[in-house]
Amino acid sequence: MPDYLDDLRLAHVLADAADAATMERFKALDLKVETKPDLTPVTEADRAAEELIRGALRRARPRDSVLGEEFGGEGAGPRRWIVDPIDGTKNYVRGVPVWATLIALVVRGESGEDEGVVGLVSAPALGRRWWASKGGGAWTGRSLSSAAPIRVSGVSRLEDASFAYSSLSGWEEQGRLDGFLDLTRAVWRTRGYGDFWPYMMVAEGSVDICAEPELSLWDMAANWVIVEEAGGTFTSLEGERGPVGGNAAASNGLLHGELLAHLRAR
Repeated sequence: MPDYLDDLRLAHVLADAADAATMERFKALDLKVETKPDLTPVTEADRAAEELIRGALRRARPRDSVLGEEFGGEGAGPRRWIVDPIDGTKNYVRGVPVWATLIALVVRGESGEDEGVVGLVSAPALGRRWWASKGGGAWTGRSLSSAAPIRVSGVSRLEDASFAYSSLSGWEEQGRLDGFLDLTRAVWRTRGYGDFWPYMMVAEGSVDICAEPELSLWDMAANWVIVEEAGGTFTSLEGERGPVGGNAAASNGLLHGELLAHLRAR
């Protein structure tokens, strides 16, 4: 198996630069906020962080391509970095500390399919960072040299499970609200943490299942790598492995079938 440790080290360097840029503007009274065509907010910090990451990648990995939320795709080739400079921009704008920079590396294999090989999620306002590389397990800590391994839970009964989600509106818009509500009634506990955090809690074993009805590739790629390397399962709501289908379901693996069965209901 290829060794992606150098790429993982680079991802940490990229995250360090992004953290410095985003924290400098977090809760700034003069923060500039605009509305994008899809009616979601974007700040100067989103753009600055992505520009920093792209610039560093041009220098360190000039042959790799990049896909980012704010500036789209750049380059071609079998290796692609996927970046969300601030996942949770609405939280960032309101001073809520639940937001993170998401960095992933996917490599296209001989079969033509992309495989996630590096994933990193850095939430500096929470003082947390999570990461994983293909075959290297999943970890959390301050740095590569100061880290602890993480693993999904062993909860095997839905009635004992903790379920995390983002909001109700997307499920209603897709006609999946009845199945979603049935799931909330079937589990032990529900919490609306939202964005990247539920996936990291699945990877850590503090939450057992989570799902979102509408997502982009940059919302999912890093989470995918970390959840799988922690022993979990990450699919679309239709059960396709990986960050595909424009939505996501993640679990400890033991509960994935039941999770999907509820959320497919229309």
